Amino acid sequence: MDIRMTVNGEERSLDLDPRTSLLDALRDDLRLTGTKKGCDHGQCGACTVLVNGRRINSCLTLAAMHDGDEITTIEGLGAEDNLNDLQAAFVECDGFQCGYCTPGQIMSATGMLNEAAEGMPSHVSADLNGGADLSDAEIAERMSGNLCRCSAYPFIRKAISSVAEKEAAE
Repeated sequence: MDIRMTVNGEERSLDLDPRTSLLDALRDDLRLTGTKKGCDHGQCGACTVLVNGRRINSCLTLAAMHDGDEITTIEGLGAEDNLNDLQAAFVECDGFQCGYCTPGQIMSATGMLNEAAEGMPSHVSADLNGGADLSDAEIAERMSGNLCRCSAYPFIRKAISSVAEKEAAE
């Protein structure tokens, strides 16, 4: 099955078995190994990528479902010598540990900050009409789909909070 998608700003054409997950297409066919294969059941969030700006677990969706979509992986956020704000904040706040969950955490945080900016409430938001303050509890709830086996949660929330505060000040 031929599909086309834009991955990290580059148009890509793939000939895939229709049963191929988006995660496997990214890792095995496009050699973008920054997205990790954790539980392969959508429970750990290590495989989080952005599809048309929304975060999803790439292990739970078929690549064929994303023909024509725009995909962003951790490789598409920044470069080693030019980290994006969240990547830099994770380094500065020691929000990464083993590196296995970190790409998914950063991708999820990127999507989460976009969702919050658009006024999307979470389960703990006091007001369902948006405008939630990104408190520690709000960030924890919004990031609850991503597991960190090294328990870096306080540092991850600190990194996300620092970027949210910076974006609010701009």
